[in-house]
Amino acid sequence: MKITRVGGFFLFWVIIAGTNPVDLLVGVPVALVVAWASWTLLPVGAKRFRIVASARFVPRFLYQSVSAGVDVAWRALDPRLPLQTGFVLYQPRLPPGPGRSALCTVTSLLPGTLPSGTDKDGRLIVHCLDRTQPIAEQLAAEEALLMRALGYESGDG
Repeated sequence: MKITRVGGFFLFWVIIAGTNPVDLLVGVPVALVVAWASWTLLPVGAKRFRIVASARFVPRFLYQSVSAGVDVAWRALDPRLPLQTGFVLYQPRLPPGPGRSALCTVTSLLPGTLPSGTDKDGRLIVHCLDRTQPIAEQLAAEEALLMRALGYESGDG
């Protein structure tokens, strides 16, 4: 896994800087330093990124991004659409850390939702434009897809 990270960072360097010999000489130590930093900040663990699950997740993520923008704009510009703003609490299965941060990013792209922090019990506080919608169910579905993409097994969390 360590060689894969170094190789991946070096490949990224080559894509950005090109294949000039001087750039390659600089790229090797840069890739090593960046890989070392990544091992320190994100150590190799039991979780493995899953390409197939991610490939299923990306189209949904893009759809949610566009859908959320259209929904919020529609609600803002059409006074007939009711706004029942409020907060919904959601207990995530993902532990605090990068996975939960990714969940908050995805949650912010659901139409009319924005994570606003956590309460003392670790639940996400989500601001909603329409709290009558099934927000918790939507969050659970998004979290399940994200967990698969990030390599969490069904019982992990």
